[in-house]
Amino acid sequence: MRNTEDLSERAQYLLKVLVERYIHDGQPVGSRALSRGAGINLSPATIRNVMADLEENGLIVSPHTSSGRIPTVTGYRVFIDSLLTVRPLGSKAVRQMRRDLAPRDDALDLIETASNLLARLTQMAGIVTRPRRDTKSFRHIEFLPLKGSRVLVILVTNEQEVHNRIIQPSTKFSPAELQQAANFLNSMFEGRNLSDLRKQLVEDLETLHKQVNREMINAIEMAKLAFGQTDEKQDFVLTGQTNLMEFSDLSNVERLRELFQAFNQKRGILHLLDQCLGADGVQIFIGEESGYQALHDCSVVSSSYSVDDQRVGVLAVIGPTRMEYEKVIPVVDLTAKLLGSALNARSLPPS
Repeated sequence: MRNTEDLSERAQYLLKVLVERYIHDGQPVGSRALSRGAGINLSPATIRNVMADLEENGLIVSPHTSSGRIPTVTGYRVFIDSLLTVRPLGSKAVRQMRRDLAPRDDALDLIETASNLLARLTQMAGIVTRPRRDTKSFRHIEFLPLKGSRVLVILVTNEQEVHNRIIQPSTKFSPAELQQAANFLNSMFEGRNLSDLRKQLVEDLETLHKQVNREMINAIEMAKLAFGQTDEKQDFVLTGQTNLMEFSDLSNVERLRELFQAFNQKRGILHLLDQCLGADGVQIFIGEESGYQALHDCSVVSSSYSVDDQRVGVLAVIGPTRMEYEKVIPVVDLTAKLLGSALNARSLPPS
């Protein structure tokens, strides 16, 4: 069940009260406590019957032998999609956020500020991916030999941006071999979308590897190094991860270690955030919905941010599933809008 169509109004209301009470107290909610918190005249027996129906629908579960219940991932999903009342941010908080994310020339400083803002306002982990444009295309590449076997890569895009990078091939190439490799790549890929190249080039060249001569094999190795790696330190800015240690829901040492390893390895987190890049508005992944084991005890509240009407990055808050969604959602939403506006007032840096 992912909506409220099969639930009576009474069941919807009691589910809402139960989730809100559990988020606030962190303890399983029993029928007696639910009766007191619901503010409606229902007998404990009636409430127990409704809770049994909610449990049968997979919306709540008993974590142990007590009579109390807690929401399941499905229960949270129904609550967020159909029952949640989002609290608007106060005018004072909005003014402060606007001041913090006022336009300035340093894009990385803006991204770090947004990440810190998310972490500070929610007391959870704030994460912001660096802006990237998908409209750049490959124009020209050069390989210049350095000391030892190192090579300087000079990449020019159609926007006349020049990107420099030093790579370390497994063998030392002569200047003539480097020139041949550059000539091959320039003739084959000029005008191709740079984002697509970074995803597909290595696989494409692996196929060509079986069909070309030694001259082209050199180009394959150089292309792998030039395009197949990313500077992961620049992929996103993460702040406030130590805040997560304060939540009893995440107090298991092994789960915390797994979560922090995921932050360090980045690949799974980036894959999840990439799913949000093409979506409008705030996106929420609850527990196992992320498809990522390290986040099974967490929720991710995310939103893409845009520059020149083009989505260029994603920001998110990561915390326990028992978070105050009605407070976190407007923080994420406004931060995304303010960051996009601030970046829109300046030129994007090279990806």
